[in-house]
Amino acid sequence: MEKKQVIIDTDCGIDDAQAIMMALAAPNIQIVGITCVFGNAEVETKLLSPSCREQISLNTALKVNFCLQTPVFKGSGGPLVGASTPISDHLSTDGLGDVNKDKDPQWEEKIQREHAVNAMIRLVTENQKQVSLVVLCPLSNLALAVRLDPSLPQKLIMGGNMEGKGNVTLCTEFNFAMDPELAYIVLEEFLCPTYVASWEYACRNPLTWEFFEELINQDAPAAAYIKMITAYSL
Repeated sequence: MEKKQVIIDTDCGIDDAQAIMMALAAPNIQIVGITCVFGNAEVETKLLSPSCREQISLNTALKVNFCLQTPVFKGSGGPLVGASTPISDHLSTDGLGDVNKDKDPQWEEKIQREHAVNAMIRLVTENQKQVSLVVLCPLSNLALAVRLDPSLPQKLIMGGNMEGKGNVTLCTEFNFAMDPELAYIVLEEFLCPTYVASWEYACRNPLTWEFFEELINQDAPAAAYIKMITAYSL
């Protein structure tokens, strides 16, 4: 079976960690790269610089990517326009339920030296008409990539809202709210097929509790890890 090649762009909180592990386990999916951006994680209860939050996202992506067979790339450390939007610890201080007590002291050595935006463009160019982008985070990396190379592939974006119903304020959705100007660039300038899984779409298409219980109770390290990190938010 020919595998579908994807790049996952993430700010790696609990929900993104589940998505990455499910993609790693899918027999018909090949993750050719994980690109990271600022967004979901914060340390302690103080406001951090975007670069600190991005470092946590990177470290989280490495922990989720157990076998380290998939390269992880560092991307945008903050929104392009304006100050970084303060975020809460709704997914815990590290984005993963604070279950990882000790950060890997060698985590920086495991990050690819190539910038995430350049990696996106290179991987797409090397595998033309084969790679899809799955964007689970603020659209900063994607917008910078389209400024450098407008010819990028089919993609799925998790974010935005269609009916003005928000999840961080009354009418704003997290991923678009974190960098709205670059979200605008992506939606206006990407000419390839684009699929947006909005906040309303996610709310109307939840996984069943039966599926979730079956998933986390499997006799596998990844299932045990999902069970551990999701305990924070359930």
